[in-house]
Amino acid sequence: MLDFIDKVVIVTGGTRGIGFATVKSFAEAGAKVILFGSKKESVAKAMDLLQKEGLKVEGYFPNLNSLTEINKVITEIITKYKHIDILINNAGISADKKIEETTPEEFAAIMDINVKAMFNMCKAVTPYMKKQKAGVILNTSSMVSIYGQPSGVGYPASKFAVNGLTISLARELAPFNIRVNAVAPGIIKTDMVESLPEEVIAPLIKSIPLGRIGEVSDIANAFLFLASPKASYITGAILPVDGAARN
Repeated sequence: MLDFIDKVVIVTGGTRGIGFATVKSFAEAGAKVILFGSKKESVAKAMDLLQKEGLKVEGYFPNLNSLTEINKVITEIITKYKHIDILINNAGISADKKIEETTPEEFAAIMDINVKAMFNMCKAVTPYMKKQKAGVILNTSSMVSIYGQPSGVGYPASKFAVNGLTISLARELAPFNIRVNAVAPGIIKTDMVESLPEEVIAPLIKSIPLGRIGEVSDIANAFLFLASPKASYITGAILPVDGAARN
């Protein structure tokens, strides 16, 4: 197991699915983990589940579209721990409506949480990481950021933006020893996927050369690797974790 003892890790969208698995993995590896969620209730529920497994985590629920709210929380974390080592931007929403059915407000909402919130989080932690002359920023992208999808244009558009932010910020922050990478998951066994009927799941599995749907732990493990010293010369990468399902 990779060792993250004394490392301070922030995970947005950390109350369920990939984010929750990532919080759990870093906590098991010894990190001081702070999860961000959208609601007080979901944050409390996630923390309770983790504490029942003997894992101590902290939680906040700032509005990620408010840089003021984010800065307030980041200041509290810095005051307590004096440093922030790893930021994992995982909060996001998806979309599947055809463009004729998608309102401008719905498109803007996707961009707000998938791109603007990520920008805000990066902006908030960067000054502290620069001062430390060290840090890791990891972003959740998607395989649709490379291949698109048949409908729900706002989601792949937002993930294309995530890739651009990741690659550009990696170049900007490299002189300060801050690495920036993204993980691009394929089809992952989240609550939404698990609820699909067998007639939908079976064709999905057939489309994946590895012959299975990914587990949330597969993505969490990718984050663990990219955050670790074993990835010390990797920055500006978009790592596909999709079982080679490239279509």
